[in-house]
Amino acid sequence: QVQLVESGGGLVQAGGALRLSCAASGDMFRTYIMGWFRQAPGKEREFLGAIGWNTGNKNYADSLEGRFTIAKDNAKNTVYLQMSDLRPEDTAIYYCERSKLAPAWYGTSSSYDSWGQGTQVTVSS
Repeated sequence: QVQLVESGGGLVQAGGALRLSCAASGDMFRTYIMGWFRQAPGKEREFLGAIGWNTGNKNYADSLEGRFTIAKDNAKNTVYLQMSDLRPEDTAIYYCERSKLAPAWYGTSSSYDSWGQGTQVTVSS
C-alpha cells in the first residue's frame, strides 16, 4: 500500500508560479512510474506528466507547452510539479498518482493504482 499526500496548491495570479509536492509513504520500492493529473469542475481528469521512479524518464502532455516540469527526490519519496506562467484555465484540483507496473499507456488515470486527495490550484485573471 502507498499513501500519497499532495500539497502546495493555493491561489495565484495569472502569470505566476507554484510548486506542488506529492509526499509518498509505504511500499514505494515497488513503484514504476509517478504521474500528475488534474481535474477541473465538470471535466475529465487530465494527464499532465509522468516520471519513471527509478529511471527518471519524463513525459509531458503536449498541451502544457513546456510550462510544467516534473522532478523527484527518491530519498524523500517525493515528486514535484513545478508550474509556471499559470493561466486561469489551469484552475483545477491536482493529483499525483502511482503505478507499480509499466502501464500500457501512462496518460490515463486508470493505469495507476494509488492517488492522493488532491490539492486545489486556483489561478485568478
